[in-house]
Amino acid sequence: MINIENLRLSIEGKQILKGVDMHLRPGDTYGLLGPNGAGKSTTIFALLGLRVFESGRIGVLGGNPADDAVSIRRSVGVMPEKAGFYDWMTAPDYLKWYGRLYDFAPTEKDVAKMLEKVGLGAEAHRPIGTYSRGMKQRLAVARALTPHPKLLILDEPTNGLDPKGRREIHDLLVEFASDGKAGVLLCTHLLDDVDRLCNRIGIIDNGRTRLEGSIADLLAEQGGGQQYRLRLETEPDTGNLPAGMTVLGHEGGWWRVQVQVKPSEGPSPLWGELWRRGWKILEIRSEASSMEELYMSHTGQELHQTQEVA
Repeated sequence: MINIENLRLSIEGKQILKGVDMHLRPGDTYGLLGPNGAGKSTTIFALLGLRVFESGRIGVLGGNPADDAVSIRRSVGVMPEKAGFYDWMTAPDYLKWYGRLYDFAPTEKDVAKMLEKVGLGAEAHRPIGTYSRGMKQRLAVARALTPHPKLLILDEPTNGLDPKGRREIHDLLVEFASDGKAGVLLCTHLLDDVDRLCNRIGIIDNGRTRLEGSIADLLAEQGGGQQYRLRLETEPDTGNLPAGMTVLGHEGGWWRVQVQVKPSEGPSPLWGELWRRGWKILEIRSEASSMEELYMSHTGQELHQTQEVA
């Protein structure tokens, strides 16, 4: 659905994208991650045909946005980070008007059903200008879904929502991609959104793709259980550690360590080496490598766990 290879793009003489890759297949929910200014929004503009790129390749829904931008955009539902509306319109009138822009005429029933799905059914009669920030976020998701797109591109879709609203939007996106034919590209800084929704990620930093692939595969390659808790019989000599091992801390008789090992070998040889160095290990528990660690290892920055609700 999206294939981007070595995308490079400059704006006013400044190179913004220096080598971006992205591969999103039908059924994927793809998390596009990166610090502010990394190039995420510019990448989206390019794949929608809103920015001219200087080199590389972009394919979207089998077309080239440089040649087929209008037809591509008719098959893509987009939710920008800052969505604008006509404040004097009601949500049903707005969605019907928006659908006509896509040569799609949603019925009253279609619109009512969509507003119920995003939790705005009881507020449909009110002018949009009276909506809170969170309500406008819900309406923006409904707008992106209205023309029955093949591909959804969402920028911070749960920003400003309370936990109930976030869960409802999560459920909608899971439903959208569940038939295996549609795809979702999700730009977010929220770790919870990635953990709940995405099966693939791409991490962009300083205009380059630093990492891309299946989340399960990437975590496995990082070591899967590269962090461990060890219960020891006696206090260990932390100044005499094997290569590739770091002590992260200890509490209540458990020592938390991080090890760097090849997935093909596993950590077993390391445990034997620790025994030889006097570590009396009674129990070992693995802790799966987290998305946070994966992100930080490629950007040096933290990925947010939660958000404030406006």
